[in-house]
Amino acid sequence: MRATMLLVLATLAAPAARAQQKPQSAEEKFRSLPPEQQEELRRRYRELQQLPPEERQRIQQNLDRLNGMPPEERARVEDNYRRFRAMPSEQRQQILQQWQRFRSLSPQQRDELRDALRRVMNADPDDRRQLLQNMERWQRMTPEQREDARQRFREQQQEKRQDQREQRRERQQERRERQQERRERRMEQADQRHHR
Repeated sequence: MRATMLLVLATLAAPAARAQQKPQSAEEKFRSLPPEQQEELRRRYRELQQLPPEERQRIQQNLDRLNGMPPEERARVEDNYRRFRAMPSEQRQQILQQWQRFRSLSPQQRDELRDALRRVMNADPDDRRQLLQNMERWQRMTPEQREDARQRFREQQQEKRQDQREQRRERQQERRERQQERRERRMEQADQRHHR
């Protein structure tokens, strides 16, 4: 189990070390890391050993699933993980809280939250901060306040659609008027040529 955990931690901490021709053992990968990364992995390993066996088993299953992914998907997961680790701890904590809530949601609610988390992970830092603040504000709202916010959003969307329809109608009307003007000009030109 220890070798597996070291391999997993080394894999997550140093994905760039994979570009060698001959596969390295977990110990070789670990020893090739800088001392500060080795110490970080040792610390994480000690934390892992403190977890209940069920939690360690769940982590192992997740790692097995990660190792079984196609390379593109695994690279995407690892990239998301690196971006997550690069976030300030306050933002990581908010995302972890959302993840814990996620596990208890219905499938439809999970889809909605997945979309929200994707937007957070892909946002630039300022936008991410704003999104997280909005999520936090949403969580503090009462059900009535949330329904009011949803209603306001629906009304804004309806107004926006109405504005778009009006703009489309205006453009169509302008197009018809230009076409009519061209037709009239062509008729005038034809009449002028006819009278000559």
